[in-house]
Amino acid sequence: MTVLGAGQAAAHAALVAGAGLVLGARRHLDAAGVPPERAVALGPLAPALDAAATALDDGAGPVVVLASGDPGFFGIVRALAERFGPEALDVRPGVSSVAEAFARVGLPWDDAVVVSAHGRDPRTALNVCRAHRKVAVLTAPGAGPAEIGAALAAVPGLRRRLLVATDLGADSERIEEVTPEQAAARDWPGVHVVLSLGPGAERPGAMRAVAGGADAAEGGWGLPEDAFEHRDSMVTKAEVRALALARLGPRLGELVWDVGAGSGSVAVECARLGAAVVAVEKAADGVQRVTANAAAHGLDVLVVHGAAPDVLAELPEPDAVFVGGGGTDLPEIVAACAERARRTVVVTLAALDRIPAVRAALLAAGFTAEGVQLQSSRLAPLPGGVVRLAATNPIFVLWGNRLDPSSGDEQ
Repeated sequence: MTVLGAGQAAAHAALVAGAGLVLGARRHLDAAGVPPERAVALGPLAPALDAAATALDDGAGPVVVLASGDPGFFGIVRALAERFGPEALDVRPGVSSVAEAFARVGLPWDDAVVVSAHGRDPRTALNVCRAHRKVAVLTAPGAGPAEIGAALAAVPGLRRRLLVATDLGADSERIEEVTPEQAAARDWPGVHVVLSLGPGAERPGAMRAVAGGADAAEGGWGLPEDAFEHRDSMVTKAEVRALALARLGPRLGELVWDVGAGSGSVAVECARLGAAVVAVEKAADGVQRVTANAAAHGLDVLVVHGAAPDVLAELPEPDAVFVGGGGTDLPEIVAACAERARRTVVVTLAALDRIPAVRAALLAAGFTAEGVQLQSSRLAPLPGGVVRLAATNPIFVLWGNRLDPSSGDEQ
């Protein structure tokens, strides 16, 4: 089975003409002049793969697949390899649509995040665009320019411009620059690649490299407290933050809430690991600190000024939530967060007597409820070049994972 990427059909016209069966999008079949009796238009994938299998079993002649761009880059090669085995494929790629889109606007893309919304949960693509300043999205129905624009326009203060590349390589090709609001207000017929660009995206190498599906956060995680501006040591300590991050599991394509953000240290660390982040803080000076700390680390964190749980209802649904602080309304806040969280809730508190109510709130929402007490002693210098152990205050870390992840899906 031969898989031809964009531009390869013309170069291999004899191969296409001699094929017993040709699979491809209708526009590709028409452009290659494939007669109807030998053509299978790609719509639902399973029937097309069944037709290819039948043709191969019957010895009807070679099977050729016409694909867009590089078919191994978020393309049909994955499905073909799973069905027929990689050894059965002869893949001759074209230039990927992402490479073409960036080339058209004269930008490098070695520092871009590329995400596909085709056949996937669109939340991933939307969260990547919220979190990162140089993103290419391979769109799909329900996750196109309008939906991306609406998701970005809903984030106050987020600066993005969208370059919508339509029908790349076709006579109808066009590139349009629009604001998120303009994108959300339009219908977008055609096949699109959307480039979401934030401040600094035009500077080569300005964006942080992405490797292995998450940001390459320099300096690791569980950063020291002096990496953040804070007031009177009111910052989640590094040891506590490290465990909280391990339980939160922030990653590319997810959204995390940091409720009672304080200095925003947890929000910043989640963003450094690739997640989109909303920080909720009721104190005006706290909002300023979270904003300053995010900016100091070159990150886009949505900071919401208001008190939980009242302000939570209007926020986009999170995958994971961190709740800090320890007021008397903590169980109510945890319950509100657990109602919306798709996966995980992590809570830190100092008061022992509030643990039962927090555990009850997690269990009532369909989460597990686990926890530990953390008390670390740090090496502290003494005169004479010796050290002592300086104890920090004990902190309780509670966490829960949703027992039925599907119940966190949006309706």
